[in-house]
Amino acid sequence: MALVKPLDENEIETELCEFIQFFKGPLGVIPNSVRTMSRRPKVAKAFTELNIAVMECHGSVTPEFKRIIGYITSFVSGCRYCQAHTILGSQRFGADEDRLQDAWNYENSDHFTDAEKAALKYAHAAASIPNTVDDDIAAELHKYWDDDDIVEITAVIALFGYLNRWNDSMGSALEDLPIDAGNKYLDKTDWEIGKHK
Repeated sequence: MALVKPLDENEIETELCEFIQFFKGPLGVIPNSVRTMSRRPKVAKAFTELNIAVMECHGSVTPEFKRIIGYITSFVSGCRYCQAHTILGSQRFGADEDRLQDAWNYENSDHFTDAEKAALKYAHAAASIPNTVDDDIAAELHKYWDDDDIVEITAVIALFGYLNRWNDSMGSALEDLPIDAGNKYLDKTDWEIGKHK
């Protein structure tokens, strides 16, 4: 059960409500997390602006792959809410069925390139507590990605670090579309709705 009730769209300041409609594109819904943040409009606006900036793609990191990076970050952190949202986002940005089914097991999957595996291994290490990014992981990352791409990859990891803590602490309730995606694509993991009912 949610710690704090999300606002209904008609309870959110009009200008902010129009701005956060952005999330309906990548996710099909305005997440309950953002609707809860909307109790403090500056927080919701700043978060939405950060999300837009982080998810823009200027190099080799695709929108679909950014969501898979977010999934690995959330998988390591244990945030069920964000696991469902990121796997849904990956699907909505064109991930094929094999990548969606194998995201949690990327190291042993033929559906990820060596470059992608290096980025996901970095995401796994960066999301771990304590952080386990070391020289070997950094060297492997630099083998495939330039500095600008690494900034984009790290920005995704950091964004989901924030969201993982927000949603797990708040017990944000999952919406129907992410629940469906979680049930369909994360059935080989220990994913369940858990506290996000």
